[in-house]
Order: sequence, then structure tokens, then C-alpha cells
Amino acid sequence: MMKYVCYLVLLISCFCAALPAEASVCRNYQGRDICIVDIKRSAKNYWEYRVILSVDGVKQPLEVYNCRDRTTVKQDGTISAFGESNSGEFVCRFFKNK
Repeated sequence: MMKYVCYLVLLISCFCAALPAEASVCRNYQGRDICIVDIKRSAKNYWEYRVILSVDGVKQPLEVYNCRDRTTVKQDGTISAFGESNSGEFVCRFFKNK
């Protein structure tokens, strides 16, 4: 009888353990592994996204992606155009299709 109680406790404990959810969206884009770690859409400007990316396993700082003007605003205020190999194209293309 004690043997069955132990198995039952073990079985119940297996179902009680909650594993963390993986919410990142990852894609191979132009030879790089790009994952969207966190994204927030601007309420005022729906074409802007505040995004934290992971590029090839390295977490990047928060950047604002302007999908209308095709520019990126870094934390220090620097504005740069997307260009061909910029991860901004990945962010805007991904959410354009949703």
C-alpha cells in the first residue's frame, strides 16, 4: 500500500511543476539567428515598436523601430536607416504579415 502512495505522490508532483514559458519569436534572417525577446507597440504611433532583440544569442539593448520611416532609434538617440542587413526589416516584415 505504501508503495502505491509513493507512486501517486511522485505522479502528482510531476504535474505540479510548472515550466517557464518560452515566448521568444526566433527566425533565421539573412544568416543570423534573430529572436524577439520583448516587443511593445506604441499606442500613439502604431507603426513604432519598442523591441529587445537577441542576435546570434547576444541580447541587444532596447531600440525603437519605426516601420513607416524605416529607421531605428537607439537608446542614445542615434537614428539610423534600416539598410539591407538590419534587423528592423525582420521586425517590420514579421508583424506586417500578422
